[in-house]
Amino acid sequence: MAKSKLLNISTDLAIDIINLSRKLQQEKEFIISNQIGRSGTSIGANIREAQYAQSKADFISKFKIALKEANETAYWLHILLKTECIDNGVCKELNSKCSTIRFLLISSIKTASK
Repeated sequence: MAKSKLLNISTDLAIDIINLSRKLQQEKEFIISNQIGRSGTSIGANIREAQYAQSKADFISKFKIALKEANETAYWLHILLKTECIDNGVCKELNSKCSTIRFLLISSIKTASK
């Protein structure tokens, strides 16, 4: 259940981030667009890679990378909000997805580490 939810939310977030990156690029905001584009799409990629991990340690490692990328994405969202590149509603919606992903990843990492 948690894996399926993680895959779905991370895919949804990646799509939202791609759309946000496109909007930012249209507004000539290339630096942060590239940064958030990389971190926001990397989350789901690492979660997917973990599905075929070679070992328990590899699985945990992929989830930890996804967790770091989710945290970085939240940082870029904060910067975009503070620089008025996005409004509060967009920030809250995307941050909520990031927070849910982080919560699920932390829970999964703890469970897998036992």
